[in-house]
Amino acid sequence: MILFRYIVKEIMVSMAAVSFTLLVIVMSSRFVKYLAEAASGDLAPGVVFAVMAFRIPSFLELVLPLGLFIGILLAYGRLYVESEMTVMSACGLSTSRLAAFTLVPSILVAVVVSYLSFYATPVGINKVQEIFQDVKNSNGLETLIAGRFRVEEKTGRVSYIEKLSSDHQTLENVFTAQISGDDASGELSVVYAERGRVEFDRDQYSQYLVLDKGYEYTGKPGSKAFRIVSFDSFGQLLKKPKIKENTYKKVEARSTVELIQSDRLEDKAALQWRISLVLLVPILSLIAQALSKTNHRQGRYVKMLPAFIIYIVYLVMLNSARDSIEKQTLPLDIGMWWVHGLFLALAIILLYGSSVFRYLRHRE
Repeated sequence: MILFRYIVKEIMVSMAAVSFTLLVIVMSSRFVKYLAEAASGDLAPGVVFAVMAFRIPSFLELVLPLGLFIGILLAYGRLYVESEMTVMSACGLSTSRLAAFTLVPSILVAVVVSYLSFYATPVGINKVQEIFQDVKNSNGLETLIAGRFRVEEKTGRVSYIEKLSSDHQTLENVFTAQISGDDASGELSVVYAERGRVEFDRDQYSQYLVLDKGYEYTGKPGSKAFRIVSFDSFGQLLKKPKIKENTYKKVEARSTVELIQSDRLEDKAALQWRISLVLLVPILSLIAQALSKTNHRQGRYVKMLPAFIIYIVYLVMLNSARDSIEKQTLPLDIGMWWVHGLFLALAIILLYGSSVFRYLRHRE
């Protein structure tokens, strides 16, 4: 029992450190992407952290298996390099018993991954989808900052507001400028208003900048032919997001129950993918145990490269099988199960192949 606790502790500590590092890297890259969207006005800054929070389960379901895989390689690699594994083997720790020890933390991780894959990730992605589909979170009042010019890349419109009310509902001293008509005409439309607000048309999935008590100046800069129009109320279309009403829900956002009840191949493939994320955890742990065997001359990192290659090939083959199911080029009954069977056989060969070979050789 002492030996079991020691090995499991080494695995879990290494896995926690690796998983935390990988999670920070993945979240940082995605956070930068969302910040860029917020800076360009495609996403309200106030929802960036909410989106990141809802995406954490989807990050973890991929990070944890890789973290466990690398954690076993590092933990067992250290034990082999420092000859601790040799001493344990001399005390009666066989390959099968070590595999049993290895499977205990891997099953715990598999349980966590199953919760993430079957429940937490679909709920999180569904929440993210709702945020992205909410017209208020795209190019609306949240993206306007008092005292700063804002340029829309697609339309070329320049916007400026002097003040924003404390409740973020009213704009004061609003200025907008935009090329009127085509670029060849060179006409510029400048609008100034004392107050403004953003209104949302949920039926059309559009948002408008409504200005009160102002003027519109239209003409070619440098000429005297300007048209001046005063208005009590003036509306400008800010953005019309590409959102379709009653669209089919993204498959990753669908609950596991919906996938089970669905007859669509896309949903069946997604269900097998969620199950596969759970199955690959114990299989990868056995492969990691086999590849971690080394000595102090080789070092603990000598098997890292082949281990990563095996891991990448495993995921690529699962993705390829999923695509084949969706394209009806692979029977659903075969699905992704053959990939797991192939890598389980590889794990068994790596673990016991040399022992079987030595046994057969001695029999001769």
